[in-house]
Amino acid sequence: MLSIASQVTAFAPAMQPVRLASAGPVMSAKADLEEFAKELNPVIGYWDPLGLADLDFWGQGNDATIAFLRHAEIKHGRVAMAGFVGYLAHANGFRFPFPGPQSVVEAGSDPAACWDQIPFAAKLQIVATVGVLEHISEDKAFLSADGTTHYMRGGKPGYFPSFKANVHPVPLTLWDPFGFTKGLSEEAKSKKLVTEVNNGRLAMLGLMGFLAESKTPGSVPALTGLIKAYDGDYMQPFAPTGPDAYDLWTVGNIWSGL
Repeated sequence: MLSIASQVTAFAPAMQPVRLASAGPVMSAKADLEEFAKELNPVIGYWDPLGLADLDFWGQGNDATIAFLRHAEIKHGRVAMAGFVGYLAHANGFRFPFPGPQSVVEAGSDPAACWDQIPFAAKLQIVATVGVLEHISEDKAFLSADGTTHYMRGGKPGYFPSFKANVHPVPLTLWDPFGFTKGLSEEAKSKKLVTEVNNGRLAMLGLMGFLAESKTPGSVPALTGLIKAYDGDYMQPFAPTGPDAYDLWTVGNIWSGL
């Protein structure tokens, strides 16, 4: 897995490595990307077989395209790290010691089945929450309140704004709620960025390995016999799972008939 992950170094995220002001003119996003790729993995370096970093998405320029790719990778890496840990927790039977909404999940269920067993309304709440957070991360008002701008307009890819622009006071920020990184130097932050990106890439590969093995036993030899089989469909997350369940198509049909 490490040998494979080392090759996925094409797109780097958020903050940029520390550079002195006297080092010369500001590098282009492409040049900075190539340099950062070497920091992530000096052996492989920059590797972009599809040439995505040379494209111009939506006619907004190459720098904006690279910023979009960086931002996308950071978010996917962070979600994958959370999913990887969550998969391990469910697979090993960790449960809250008190009753609650999670009680609908049967004890001993494989991690993927946990999603299938929660009510459809709960799934919608999760999707809606993610949508709200996505809106905040892209919203100009929230970014401006933090003194920054959109990642495709010169801001930092991967940056999640605080809730200063919200009319309702929120005591903690989503990113670093307890302020552990406030006292770090820029050099220390740059090193942690390298660690985060590499961990995120490994988590994406690891999580996909879990899913592949759960559907096709033996497809990931290192995981053979360790992952429970899943008889559901990963590509239909809203498929009915019981007599009272409704998928999105059913809800859409009901709405269209009103």
